Amino acid sequence: MTYPSDVNPYEVERLLHHMPAVAASAQNDFARGFAVSVSRQSRRKGWWPSPKQLPVMRSLVSDLFAHNGQDDGGDFDLIES
Repeated sequence: MTYPSDVNPYEVERLLHHMPAVAASAQNDFARGFAVSVSRQSRRKGWWPSPKQLPVMRSLVSDLFAHNGQDDGGDFDLIES
């Protein structure tokens, strides 16, 4: 399969790996529906995200890690030795 030159196939694979977690932790219907839809579409042979889908996928995965577990504003506990 030929991939677009500006997109790394491993990046797409990584983004797809996180789509179920995005769907599970989505805070709005658009994000949940998009993640479920992309996960479903990706099972098709030869499927590749469109130029519009890819930045949305990047953003949703980035948000997943940026806000995951930061309930109190990003403070963290230090481990003292």
